[in-house]
Amino acid sequence: MTVGTDIRTYFEGRWHDGNPAVMRAADHGAWLGSTVFDGARYARGVAPDLLAHCERVNRSARALMLTPTVEAADMVEIVREGLARYPADAAVYIRPMYWGIDGDTGAIAPAPGTTGFCVCLEAIPLASDEATTTLTTTRFRRPVLEDAVVDAKAGCLYPNNARMLREAQSRGFGNALVADALGNVAETATANVFIVADGVVRTPVANGCFLAGITRNRHIALLRADGVQVEEAVLTFDEVRAADEVFLTGNMSKITPVTAFDDLAYQAGPVARRARDLYWDWALSG
Repeated sequence: MTVGTDIRTYFEGRWHDGNPAVMRAADHGAWLGSTVFDGARYARGVAPDLLAHCERVNRSARALMLTPTVEAADMVEIVREGLARYPADAAVYIRPMYWGIDGDTGAIAPAPGTTGFCVCLEAIPLASDEATTTLTTTRFRRPVLEDAVVDAKAGCLYPNNARMLREAQSRGFGNALVADALGNVAETATANVFIVADGVVRTPVANGCFLAGITRNRHIALLRADGVQVEEAVLTFDEVRAADEVFLTGNMSKITPVTAFDDLAYQAGPVARRARDLYWDWALSG
């Protein structure tokens, strides 16, 4: 799936222009879904937390019983080599990926040691600082570890996210606010969620049913260092409805203020603006 333009792909030890075929019809990942990826960002001349994203794709591979084949530090160097081919002012989505090649145990499990690897770079503009979204609920929920590999950023999890998103969009909203197995707030279909009430920032506690994102964790640390009270807690949908401000965090868009949840309206508020400023001040300082 191509999302952006000016695609460059690292595969089998070298960079290719465009979107080459990297997976074969009988590869385990093609027919049994053993694919993992991560998504880092290059923008404004920097690639924040790139090493952390490369480390996480290796953890995701192991969670899906794949053997990671590239050390995270070496992956960073591969990515930086590819980024050097883009203009300095480009905004690029960075996607390292693994997939199973051979099968084991009756073909259901991927065979140890036979893992495909590539890095795909796509030029995708960073969202405007004025970009916002709206939320509604969805009947679909986040799975738990007993049901799915929620401790990995795995391709097989995303059809569930896609139907959440399509359901929300069919009602005229931009995204879906999703429940965990107990009916509490987990995240949205595409990003982590924060609320602000009486000056306190709160976000769902990492309970194992969703990825507590690298960008989410970075925002928590930066806000706390700036003196803001940030709590990770069980969060109900009624608490979101009663919030003064709601915003989403994720690596594709960094921060997206929410202006409506069903028939409730919010301001694109000062905490989201402050969090964005803190993030870019940190990212550009190194």
